[in-house]
Amino acid sequence: MRLVFIGPPGAGKGTQAARLIERYSLVHLSTGDMLRAARDAQTEIGRKADAYMSRGELVPDEIILAIVEERLNQPDCARGFLLDGFPRTIAQAEALDRMLAARGTPLDVVLELRVPEEELFRRLAGRGRSDDSPEVIRQRLVAYRNQTQPLLDYYGRTGLLRSVDGVGTVDEVFERIVSLLDAYPAQESRL
Repeated sequence: MRLVFIGPPGAGKGTQAARLIERYSLVHLSTGDMLRAARDAQTEIGRKADAYMSRGELVPDEIILAIVEERLNQPDCARGFLLDGFPRTIAQAEALDRMLAARGTPLDVVLELRVPEEELFRRLAGRGRSDDSPEVIRQRLVAYRNQTQPLLDYYGRTGLLRSVDGVGTVDEVFERIVSLLDAYPAQESRL
């Protein structure tokens, strides 16, 4: 199973991703983790990424894509993966689609964990972190919505997008996700 997992801050995406990885024996691919691993391994791409990261700048798409491709070439990704935090833009999504199509391993599904903003705000404010002030939370949710809506539209047009209600207990949400994934037709041939 090859999937992209999308969800706003406070949706419980990290908790659900960990459970999905275990249930379906997927490799968790987080762009942040991949960037740090490439930097620590001192690969050519990792050194290029580090030059941007050490200056506090965004790493350009071509470097992010090269790191994603480098990671997808690892043998453990052959059995399936969950991409978390990538793609973030339409250009990245299109490049990912081309990369996977060239390998003959297209995405199976793009899973959106959907939670109303009022609930997200309540969850984030309840964490008590210093960076979770009401204004910061509002900014994060607006940024997420502005950044993610074009991706949701893109994947909706491709027919890959599936949305799951993220309100409820961790187990209830997980069961909804599993029911959706287990019923998804492409899974039978790829699990």
